[in-house]
Amino acid sequence: MDMPSAQQAIASNKDAWDESARLHKDTATWRALLDGVANPGFSCLDPTISALLRDVGVAGKDVVQLCCNNGRESLSLFGLGARSVVGVDQSRAFLLQARELAGISPHQPEFIETDIHQLPERLLGRFDVALVTIGVLGWMPDVALFMRHVASTLKPGGTLVMYETHPFLEVFDPRADNPMLPASSYFQRDPFVLQESIVYEGQGEAAGPTSYWFVHTLGSVVSGAIAAGLQIGHLQEYPHSNREEVYDQYEDQPAQLPLCFTLTATKRAA
Repeated sequence: MDMPSAQQAIASNKDAWDESARLHKDTATWRALLDGVANPGFSCLDPTISALLRDVGVAGKDVVQLCCNNGRESLSLFGLGARSVVGVDQSRAFLLQARELAGISPHQPEFIETDIHQLPERLLGRFDVALVTIGVLGWMPDVALFMRHVASTLKPGGTLVMYETHPFLEVFDPRADNPMLPASSYFQRDPFVLQESIVYEGQGEAAGPTSYWFVHTLGSVVSGAIAAGLQIGHLQEYPHSNREEVYDQYEDQPAQLPLCFTLTATKRAA
């Protein structure tokens, strides 16, 4: 199969995410969000990323969340004291959900529909903190280019905060007969071609639009941040899983795998 260009992959992934949005609407998770976001202190952030954001300092700051999905994490930033929050995503369907949640919330985030590679001028150099969370990097064809766009949103001295799945976990197939046996190379450069709907709430697989999932080594993520003018301040790996439930089986192993990581990096002054 011929691999798509970066632009083709980005466009296909956008269509797949728009199609995916309806699958996350009529769920117990969605109903809990509708109830929860009315609370001024609402947060869906787990203890790992909450502690890191407090350590970096979000209170009184202007924050952007890149690839914000349905806005639940963007709304959670107000519970940590953020002064303003902007959520950016290319999926119009998920941003409709984000705006629905924001309409119930006492807070007033701004949601902007745009591809990370086409950020509007008014977002550049504007934010104290840029947040990137679970399941973003795999949709990016070029992680170094992605890091440059992230860095472009930050003020000098502003900080990227990232909480992501560990790329080493991509070596394994959790649905294989032997899920502990490596199924692909850590250094694979061609994307995985997916033909099922994008779901992340433990639902069964269903046919869906073609999408492309890229694996980036941890070294390429760090190198991309450095090349974008970001100074690494923190990198920590963890043995807990922060992705779909099917990956929980990789926790608590005698020979434990790295399952996720956090990273912070600060934009150097010009």
